[in-house]
Amino acid sequence: MNTSRQVDTSGVWLVIPLYNEAAVIGDVVTRARSVFPQVVVVDDGSADDGAEVAREAGAVVVRHPVNLGQGAALQTGFEYVRSRPDMEWAVTFDADGQHQTDDVLAMLEKARAEDLQVVFGSRFLDDRTTPSLAKRLVLRAAVGYTNLTTHTRLTDAHNGLRLLRRDVVERIDITQNRMAHASELVEQIGAMDVRYAESPVHILYTDYSRSKGQSLWNSVNILVELILR
Repeated sequence: MNTSRQVDTSGVWLVIPLYNEAAVIGDVVTRARSVFPQVVVVDDGSADDGAEVAREAGAVVVRHPVNLGQGAALQTGFEYVRSRPDMEWAVTFDADGQHQTDDVLAMLEKARAEDLQVVFGSRFLDDRTTPSLAKRLVLRAAVGYTNLTTHTRLTDAHNGLRLLRRDVVERIDITQNRMAHASELVEQIGAMDVRYAESPVHILYTDYSRSKGQSLWNSVNILVELILR
């Protein structure tokens, strides 16, 4: 984190879906709150003690009694932050440590400077992120399909790091509980005719994040689910 960087983060809420991430969620919340103090973690029916770890790290925790899927967890998080009168921006942020707060700061600066309502993170706008060639091809196919069906033009439609202004968050209604929610979210934003752009982000692929769903097969499953939804 570049501590010399001065950005007003008031009014920004991070929304973190959580499912069985007790090993890392405490560190993720602690690091995130050092920059963005307002964090809500939506525990999606975890079998471990990740919800309590997140709470001890300072996050607000909302819990699903059973596992419903990441789309449902994001929708619950949006409903929570919509109830907060101080919320001006919501950020979707992963629980496994692959997202960087510096990237969120850059997205926030871009949104304010260009009067944007949505900023999508893209791992394909610079060379910091290095997915395998096979994964890159699958993700590109998903982008092509999403752009064709959602009236948007993105380079990375299935990146989980997004910044949304309050007026957009208030209109989002995710019904796809599983991984197809990412395309549904883009589709809804495209239908709103809002001002959006992309910003380069660095996705950290670690052995841990791959074991939790960042594998090539997970990307293939996203593409299949997207086409069949």
